[in-house]
Amino acid sequence: MMALTVLIITFFLPKQPRFRYEFQKGRIWLNKDLISPFSFAILKTGPQVNTDKKDALANVLPIYRYDHELFNNVEEAYLNEFDVKWRGNAFSDESKEPNKAASLRLLKSIYDKGIIAVNPKHQKGRKYYDVSMLDNNIATTVSTQDVYTVQSALDYFNNTFTSINLKEKEVVMNLIEDHLQPNIVFDEKLTAIVQDNTINSLSTTRGMVQKGEVIIAKNNVIDDEAFQKLQSFKETYEAQTKTIGDSKLVYLGQILLVAFVLSLQMVFLYMFRKDIFADNRQLSLLLLVITTMLLALTWSIKLNLPSVYYIPFCIVPIIIRILFDTRLALYLHLLVILIAGFFVPNSFEFVFYETTAGMVAIYSIRNLIKREQLLLSAMFILTAYFICFLGIALLREGSFQEIEWINFVPFVISVLLSLLAYPLIYAFERVFGITSDVALIELTNTNNKLLRELAFKAPGTFQHSLQVANLAEAAIFKIGGNSLLVRAGALYHDIGKIENPQYFIENQNTSLSPHDKLPYEQSAQIIIKHVHKGIEITRRHQLPESVIDFIRTHHGNTRVDFFYQSFLKNSPEKFVDENIFRYPGPIPFSKETGVLMLADSVEAASRSIKNPDAQNINDLVERIINYKLEQNQLDNCDLTLKDLETIKLIFKTMLMSIYHVRIDYLQNV
Repeated sequence: MMALTVLIITFFLPKQPRFRYEFQKGRIWLNKDLISPFSFAILKTGPQVNTDKKDALANVLPIYRYDHELFNNVEEAYLNEFDVKWRGNAFSDESKEPNKAASLRLLKSIYDKGIIAVNPKHQKGRKYYDVSMLDNNIATTVSTQDVYTVQSALDYFNNTFTSINLKEKEVVMNLIEDHLQPNIVFDEKLTAIVQDNTINSLSTTRGMVQKGEVIIAKNNVIDDEAFQKLQSFKETYEAQTKTIGDSKLVYLGQILLVAFVLSLQMVFLYMFRKDIFADNRQLSLLLLVITTMLLALTWSIKLNLPSVYYIPFCIVPIIIRILFDTRLALYLHLLVILIAGFFVPNSFEFVFYETTAGMVAIYSIRNLIKREQLLLSAMFILTAYFICFLGIALLREGSFQEIEWINFVPFVISVLLSLLAYPLIYAFERVFGITSDVALIELTNTNNKLLRELAFKAPGTFQHSLQVANLAEAAIFKIGGNSLLVRAGALYHDIGKIENPQYFIENQNTSLSPHDKLPYEQSAQIIIKHVHKGIEITRRHQLPESVIDFIRTHHGNTRVDFFYQSFLKNSPEKFVDENIFRYPGPIPFSKETGVLMLADSVEAASRSIKNPDAQNINDLVERIINYKLEQNQLDNCDLTLKDLETIKLIFKTMLMSIYHVRIDYLQNV
């Protein structure tokens, strides 16, 4: 799996060699003198390019087209309507032709000069402006002052056209007004093409650095000019090395680095988390998370995303923390960030951002017991990003006014994307069989269908399970362990008693017992069977294996002593197979399962105390735990003698509270 992960990651990573130097404006160049190995152009800064574009666009005149065909259509419509209007007003025929000819001649002269459709966007507060007029594919610069507008053309006609009859002139003026329309019209599409061509033809460079020339000398301050030279050299270098670099050697370097980092992870797991190292499902999940994040980084680089900070790197520590633990989450996050640092610009800055944000993410979800903690975690991560962003910006620019706040947007998007951790955690739990704290919280809800069934069918067992859960949870919390896991295991450890609840004393409400009519061997098997039934029921309801482990181990491989001793006492002459009276095991193999075994035995035995005083409870707890030690039931779990003493004290204290035992010094008050 590790070899496959290395091959997948390195296959997709960018193959060009990386520019070796990190630099920031205003800092001192501490490296040796940087001499250019080739000639390259100095790129203009973003503001310089924007200024050049603005100046160039200001010099591009809007293009207007002169339409010769329009007058022909206007002339035909005007003549037809002229005759209709003249007859309608019953004017004399003698004045018709002179008025028609004079008005048409004047109208043609107006259209020959041109009527422009003025665009307020081009005026920019001016009365007149220059345009590039395209007439028969020949462009000439014309001022709007030299042509007519619809209104100026109408005024000109009114002042120039004369007629003896004022009524006739009025009719002609109305006709002219109806037939005046611009024949010089703005060509938006062609103007946009010219503007684009003008912008594309602009030079993005300003001077050259020749081969062998010193780009920056050691101990010099990286001012604006030096910074632009370095930036230009970096971009040119990385562009050229895509073709001149040996891709095979670059690939080999990537394999060595990625394989080494993943080997460190494997060593860590082998030394500190052997349970994960030995579990292929959990191991494949970790490798999948690493691979997915690095492939997402590769994808962002190949798509030339404006910023790598759009990638939600903090999703890694969130998922690993919730599914595993804090130490592994931090370690895995650091490994991902270290590998990613080779392929992103400003590597140190990137590592600083993501390491601090990842640490905040881990701290903020140390104990995930409510869903809103993910939202709070997102807020804490965003705050961490903002502090780092502000600090780095002030360190670099030395002024609030120079900070480009728009560059903080990728961090906001990244934090929002990190909320995808919640559905991903659920998916990983289902696919890889891992139990998170969120799943355990859901399982410990007593309104859970299976627990409601237990409370209804075996109420005594349900109450016993609640008490065991309280005892075990308090003990594991004190000595260190997963208290949620212990509580879940305690609530379900006797779930198998649902099948035959009346055969267990806590569910019997009469003096008669079903065991009275059964052989001791059969009674023992019924009691032992609740372990098998519990495993069967919980697997049918798809409970996590980590919870089922508590069912398998809560009796270890001890004997059902009551029926075993009864058999020996009443049938001394018969051969006894001790395995008939012994639970199948295994014995507890973790702190959590060991504590549950002790809590289960102590709580069950405490119900038989007729006189529950401090001494009796003290003797009971000591006897039960010492007996488990003598029977080697705690050999495989990580409980120390100090842990056992702590557990004893907690059990005694809690049992005394349950049975309302008064301490001696209080009884004498």
